Formats: sequence, structure tokens, C-alpha cells
Amino acid sequence: MNNAPTTLRFEAAAIAVARILLSGLFLYEAWFKLTHYAQAVGYAETFGISAAALPLALIVEAGGGLFVLIGFQIRIAALALAGFCISTAVLFHLKLSDGGEVLHFGKDLGLAGGFLLLAVHGAGQWSIDALRASFRQSSGPSKRP
Repeated sequence: MNNAPTTLRFEAAAIAVARILLSGLFLYEAWFKLTHYAQAVGYAETFGISAAALPLALIVEAGGGLFVLIGFQIRIAALALAGFCISTAVLFHLKLSDGGEVLHFGKDLGLAGGFLLLAVHGAGQWSIDALRASFRQSSGPSKRP
């Protein structure tokens, strides 16, 4: 019995669900920072991070989160978010004597690992990247005279 079609559907669905779950956190965080800007600036400044860095964080979280959600330019978005997660772990959660901070540190590193997997394996069949690839394949090389 050949289970290849079932396996491919499961893989496509699993990657799509993974993208939804991973992106949701970053889209929410970007929205929270945007709607509570002064609070986000204050939090960053307590760690010695300039308020000027907040727009960059918003771009990475919102843009990267959206691109991961729809599966567009997944490798670039996933690598950007992996780097963001590692940076966040080191800049904000390095107080490893605090159990809560250890949890956040580990969560950020785990998220970075998930993004690295997406960067390596791609966005899956249910993504803008896959749709674009299928259009490129179906159009083939140009046959101009």
C-alpha cells in the first residue's frame, strides 16, 4: 500500500500549522508594541536598549511574522526571526538565576530552532513560495524567436 499522497498532505498541513503557530506570537507582539509603544520603549530601556531600536523590532516581528504566516520568502524571514529570537534571549533573558528568565531564554532558543528548520526545509506546499515555484515551472523558459 502506497501512503505517499497521505504523507505529502500531512507534511503540507503540519508545515502550514507550524507556520501559523510560530507567526502568531510575533504578530501579536508587534501589535502589542505598536499599541503600547511607550511601555515597550520603557521595557527596552531598562535593559539598555535604545528606543531607536523599537521600529526595527516592529519590522522584524510584523514583517517576518506575516511572511512566515503566508509562506513568502520563508528562508529570509525565518533566518531573520531566528536571529531576532537569539538576540532577544541574550539581551533580555540572560538572568539565568531567575527561573522565569530561564524559561523565556529557553523559549526564545527553541523558537530560533523552529525558524532554522523552516529556513532549511522551506514553507511547504501550502505557501506563497510553493505557488510562485509552480508558476515558474509551468511557464518554463521563454520561447522567443
